[in-house]
Amino acid sequence: MSEATSTVDPLHLDAQLCFAVYSAAHAYNRLYRPLLDRLRLTYPQYLVMLVLWETDGPTVKALGKRLHLDSGQLTPLLKRLESAGLLARERSATDERQVLIRLTDAGRALKLEAASVPPVIRGAFGGSQADALLLKETLTDLRDRLNARSETMPA
Repeated sequence: MSEATSTVDPLHLDAQLCFAVYSAAHAYNRLYRPLLDRLRLTYPQYLVMLVLWETDGPTVKALGKRLHLDSGQLTPLLKRLESAGLLARERSATDERQVLIRLTDAGRALKLEAASVPPVIRGAFGGSQADALLLKETLTDLRDRLNARSETMPA
């Protein structure tokens, strides 16, 4: 270990992995904001739409699980997207306790406009496709480890 790393105060802001992740997330949000403003979506709404463009008709529960959101966080997003005419919520014909989320024609059409977003984000990243994949896998692993740890921690 070098002299510089052995003397770093563990409570120094620059020593915090959480701050690197937090500030990177803010930088991503700043980059996404004007792109998503053109689509009339917030970032969380964009994430909902990405899942629906992959698989139309999931249950609210399945959608929340995929996005790592509980129903209290997800329901307001869905209501706003429904008000905007991009999706419809409907009770399952086989189990009325389940609510299905389906894209409207406008929601499906928005996918064409949204196709312009990923190339801008990839360009801003500046690394190779392999670098981006490695970073995504590392962050996904970090998220999964933190989620597993938080589930076992006492309240």
